[in-house]
Amino acid sequence: MSEEDEELKRIKLKKLREMVKESLKKKEGVKEKVINKPVKVTDNDFGNFVKSHQLVVIDCWAPWCGPCLYVAPVIEELARDYAGKIVFGKLNVDENPVTATAYGIMSIPTLLVFKNGKLVDRIIGAMPRQLLEPRITRHL
Repeated sequence: MSEEDEELKRIKLKKLREMVKESLKKKEGVKEKVINKPVKVTDNDFGNFVKSHQLVVIDCWAPWCGPCLYVAPVIEELARDYAGKIVFGKLNVDENPVTATAYGIMSIPTLLVFKNGKLVDRIIGAMPRQLLEPRITRHL
């Protein structure tokens, strides 16, 4: 192999290593993405959503529900304040009856708390942040 061929081979290997490093950085960036607002959850993605995060709180709600609208800004604040520790989801029970029925949602708002994919708590009714926050954060 000529000296030029060796040089080309070395340059190609160097470039390939750089591309692999860059690709890994991008993948790590996706893993590190912090969710800082409630995520819309549906019957189709509910199971994967609760299994893909260590601690998940699902707000079961409906747009016509006054108490649900009262709790919504509290959930948004908690999602921002606990980003990286707790992931919040919102499940519209009118649009997603399969999940609502599976979890026996009879009153809204109902918060379902999942830890490692398993239901560990159910919080029913609207309440101010100072009462709701400790009920959720005790699962951290």
